[in-house]
Amino acid sequence: MTKAKLIKLIIASVLAIAALFVPYEALGFVGDHALNTLEIRVIAIFVMAALFWILQPFPIWSTSMFVIVLMILTLSNSALIPFRVEGVEPLKFKDIMATFANPIIMLFLGGFFLASAACKYNMDKNLARVLLKPFGKDPKWVLLGLMIITAVFSMFMSNTATAAMMLAILGPVLKLFDANDRGKAAFALAIPLGANIGGMGTPIGTPPNAIALGALQSSGFNISFGQWMEFGVPYVIVMMILAWFLLLKLYPIKMKEMNLDIEGAEGFDKSPRAIIVYITFAVCVLLWVTGKNVHGLNDNVIAMIPMAVFALTGVINKKDLNEMSWDVLWLVAGGFALGLGLQQTGLAKDLINAIPFNTWSPVVLMVGCGFICLFMANFMSHTSTASLLVPIFIVVAVSCKDNLAPLGGVTSLMVAVAFASSLGMCLPISTPPNALAHATGYTDTRGMAITGIVMGIGGLVLSWIMMFGLSKVNFFEDPAEAAAAPAAAVAAPAPAAPVYAKPAEVAAPAETIAEPAADSAAVAIPADSAAKVVVTDSAAAK
Repeated sequence: MTKAKLIKLIIASVLAIAALFVPYEALGFVGDHALNTLEIRVIAIFVMAALFWILQPFPIWSTSMFVIVLMILTLSNSALIPFRVEGVEPLKFKDIMATFANPIIMLFLGGFFLASAACKYNMDKNLARVLLKPFGKDPKWVLLGLMIITAVFSMFMSNTATAAMMLAILGPVLKLFDANDRGKAAFALAIPLGANIGGMGTPIGTPPNAIALGALQSSGFNISFGQWMEFGVPYVIVMMILAWFLLLKLYPIKMKEMNLDIEGAEGFDKSPRAIIVYITFAVCVLLWVTGKNVHGLNDNVIAMIPMAVFALTGVINKKDLNEMSWDVLWLVAGGFALGLGLQQTGLAKDLINAIPFNTWSPVVLMVGCGFICLFMANFMSHTSTASLLVPIFIVVAVSCKDNLAPLGGVTSLMVAVAFASSLGMCLPISTPPNALAHATGYTDTRGMAITGIVMGIGGLVLSWIMMFGLSKVNFFEDPAEAAAAPAAAVAAPAPAAPVYAKPAEVAAPAETIAEPAADSAAVAIPADSAAKVVVTDSAAAK
């Protein structure tokens, strides 16, 4: 361990230990909401995880594993004897361990299998060749085509894998630009922009989507794959057009004509295993888009189909399995474990009741949560940001759902938070696609910062407008309202005037974030097996 990392470790550890001795009674946690020993330990673990994820004395995935083990040793019914507390119900160690095998984790793994198989048989490169052909040879339109194709791939593959593949395709072309042609920077930045934005279009596009959906489903708010795409894809399209105009404005292109020669895209592989990949990929996407009401299969179950098919047919072998991004799974599991600790110890309920969130304006809640996520996502992993903040924001959202109703309720806030967690992209370290683009030498930090800030703030505002519009057409249904609908149809009372009143006490969601409902539409982020790339630790898990 380097001296710098040792200092970071000491700082984080001291602050986490200090959290055990804070006089919480002086902060308003008294009476029925006084914190017990387990709740205070959860706060200390939360502080430690946050600082480890931000300062990174260790790889971020190892922090998540440490969080889970530490929770078992200090909070569970299998804790070390000195850490057991009389009179306080401990967490079940099986529940904490189950975060490693959460249905969402399984869906992630299914996505890994799909992405690995697509890359192995050059399905991605051949699709890029076919889809780019209609954009011709005009650099402006080729730029738009590259962004769109990158975004489409990023909806079903990891952002890092997509960026690595597209930059490899673009590499020889960038060398054709004249030294004084700023257009090469536009092309280099187009790839990370497309990858970062495209992942927001589907539930399997990026981990923050998974984490937000897991939190929603554990609280009874369900969004299917198809429903997410209904608002996610239009959002991505608008963002792509905004990014395209921004790049053309900042980096005018002097080159008049260009040709893209994609190596490895000579034609679709027609071998039996390649055909199995094409069919399986198409079937999975079709099943995800049509939804459970049509065929009866849950999204988690659908993702396990390619796992079985590819394993039995030899499409994915032991080597391919070892190369998948298992670190992403551990990182997300750590976030689920933190959510479990917040909920089951009662800490989330006590935190919410100690702060009068119900008296806050819904606009303040939406804007505040969005900017907090956006700020943190620029300096730490998008997945870490979501893992850290979503367990807190879901409890705030549920407790304030009446206030949030004019803006779309709980679901709209959590979707906006998921988007905000993916919009941090103003620095080379903000995301792996940014780091890859910066490594080409064709981008500059100032240009990346300008585009990142504009796209981040613009994306936040667009998400709020979209959520407000969807709320007006009742796109997000409140589970309580849905359950009450039959009774209301029989005898509907006269509507009362809306009032924003703080209840005497707000209960946390009945279920835990770490354990989504069995029929929840979980989300996956495929592995970045398209290319081997080296990025800094700070960008490792976007």
